[in-house]
Amino acid sequence: MHQAGRLAEAAGVNHGLVHYYFGSNENLLVRALERFTERLLARQRALYAADEPFVDKWRTAMRYLVSEDATYEKIWLELQALAWNDRGLRERLARVNAEWRAVLTEAFAEPHRELGIALPLEALVSLVITFNLGIMVERLGGIDTGHQQLLDWIDGWLSS
Repeated sequence: MHQAGRLAEAAGVNHGLVHYYFGSNENLLVRALERFTERLLARQRALYAADEPFVDKWRTAMRYLVSEDATYEKIWLELQALAWNDRGLRERLARVNAEWRAVLTEAFAEPHRELGIALPLEALVSLVITFNLGIMVERLGGIDTGHQQLLDWIDGWLSS
C-alpha cells in the first residue's frame, strides 16, 4: 500500500478523499508542515516575548531542538530534499523558512544589540538557522558528538 493509502487508512477516511483534498503526497506533507509550523511559531513567539533573560529563552529553545519528537524535522528535511528538483515545492518551503527567520529576527534584535554581536542581525539569524539544521541532520543520523559541549559553550557565553 502506498503512503496516501496508509495515511487514509490510519485516519479512517477514504483514500479518494485524501487524494481529492491534497492531490499528492508532497502536497499533503507540505500542508502538514505548514500547520505544524504555525503552532511552533506561536510557541516561539510566546517564548521570546516572555519577560525573562534571553539566556533562559535560548535554553528553552535548545531543549525544544534536542529533546522533542523529531517528526517535524523529518518532514522538513525530506521536503527540502524533494524541493531540490521541484520549484513549486521550493517556493512553498522558502515561505516557511521566511516565517522562521522573521520570528528569530524579532527575537534576536535586542540580544544582538545588548551583546554587541559583530555579525549583522540577518547573518546571526542565518547562523542560528543553519546551526539548528546541522544539529537536526546529525541527530536524525544518530550523531550527537560535541552537541552538548557546543550548547554548554554558547550557554556560558550568553551567561557572561
